Amino acid sequence: MNTAISMLCRFYCFTIGRNIQRMRWLGCYRLGPVWKALLVFVVIAFAGQLLGVIFNKSWMQPERPHSLYALPSENSQGDSLGSCQPHTHIMFLKTHKTASSTVLNLLYRFGEERGLKFALPVGYQFGYPLPFIAQRVKGYRGPHVAEFDIMGNHMRFNKPEVEKVMPADTFYFSILRDPVALAESSYAYYKNVAPAFRRAKGLGEFADNPYKYYDPRLRNNHYARNLMWYDFGLDHTSNFSLALVKRGVAAVRRNFKLILISEYFDQSMVLLRHALCWPLDAVVSFSLNARQQMPSGRSGWVGKAAAPAPLALTDKQRLKLREWNALDWHLYQAFNLTFWQDVERFGRSRMESEMALLRTKREVLTRICLRDGGRPIEASRIRDKTIRPFQSGLVKILGYELQSGLDNATWEACLRMIRPEIQYKDLLDLRQFPRAQQPPAAGGLPVKREPSILRDEDRGGKRLVEKDWDGTILFRNQSLEQVDSKVRLR
Repeated sequence: MNTAISMLCRFYCFTIGRNIQRMRWLGCYRLGPVWKALLVFVVIAFAGQLLGVIFNKSWMQPERPHSLYALPSENSQGDSLGSCQPHTHIMFLKTHKTASSTVLNLLYRFGEERGLKFALPVGYQFGYPLPFIAQRVKGYRGPHVAEFDIMGNHMRFNKPEVEKVMPADTFYFSILRDPVALAESSYAYYKNVAPAFRRAKGLGEFADNPYKYYDPRLRNNHYARNLMWYDFGLDHTSNFSLALVKRGVAAVRRNFKLILISEYFDQSMVLLRHALCWPLDAVVSFSLNARQQMPSGRSGWVGKAAAPAPLALTDKQRLKLREWNALDWHLYQAFNLTFWQDVERFGRSRMESEMALLRTKREVLTRICLRDGGRPIEASRIRDKTIRPFQSGLVKILGYELQSGLDNATWEACLRMIRPEIQYKDLLDLRQFPRAQQPPAAGGLPVKREPSILRDEDRGGKRLVEKDWDGTILFRNQSLEQVDSKVRLR
């Protein structure tokens, strides 16, 4: 015992100074038993306090959402990108009907897992279809007063206003789709919103004579012509000309570092993750907001006479739609060419290798997370009403159902991958702006939601329904508090 006390005493003296000879004034070698015991008590108390501080700091760190895969620092297979640092300042121009909801989901997941701050709209879009202004961002208090990391909800792009919100080193990217395929999706989704679509019996009829139905002065008819061009904030009122196309393409190249192509989604994800220096796991995703395919030539009702399907098109009508959306077509062609040039620079064999790994990880996650072999199902069949996708237009928007028996951490990670855009935005909004701490508006002015929002309830009185000013219905099946509570307590 005396030997142990003596050793502790000498250790204490050593920590006060390197030169033991100069510390004899402390009397460490001449203390009696009582003083030695007191000194041991002091040393033990000091050590316990130090360890307590260390452990308390560890325990008090905010809990990060669980990921099914390793974080970038762990260099899991296929994730290492050398010494580059992951981009965390990101602006994604979410174009309409281009698989952009799937891209936004991976941005939401990446930011949520790392505690990043989102630039969120007051409603669900940044004042669309009006050009974006910074005051549409919730919590905005002036240029760069508050720093935001990720922006990605629908807007009509306006670079000077975006720059007021996002840091100078922000990475800008977007996604394009073949205009004919986009027109099919837009017609199905915005049939009851765009007057031009509402008046036509089918997309083929519209394609045969679009000027019969289209009036550019009517609100929401932008959905019916050159929708991507419009989303990029380009001049959509002038007549088509090659000079106009050239100026538009140049503006997009100037403002965006990467343009993805919807038809080559996996290749796009590989290029994106290298551009952002993200782990491959961060761009593994399930297809979200996909629509149920309609029959090509018959009515969906049993016993009815065969009739042209609303989305059925002949080859001639496809060409007409391409001509009708000429600005979009030239924009798509220009960046499709750039896209494949990027793939060539990346390396074909290298691309194939990373795509194979991406698809393998997606297959693994499908088996872990999803029921029915990962096949998307109708919203009405999803038992958890909080993850049913929003429905609009002619066709049903499909979603997913999770496997039963998942542990809490796996369930939460899988849920983030299939959570629909509206519900995910609501959840991030609630966490970033708790109800008791609503942010003030820039300049002290009240921030208004999009005008003419209507609220109603269905006959059961359980589902909150919201109508945006353009007639699009937005709803939450449960209160935000219920959704957040379920996530935390599951």
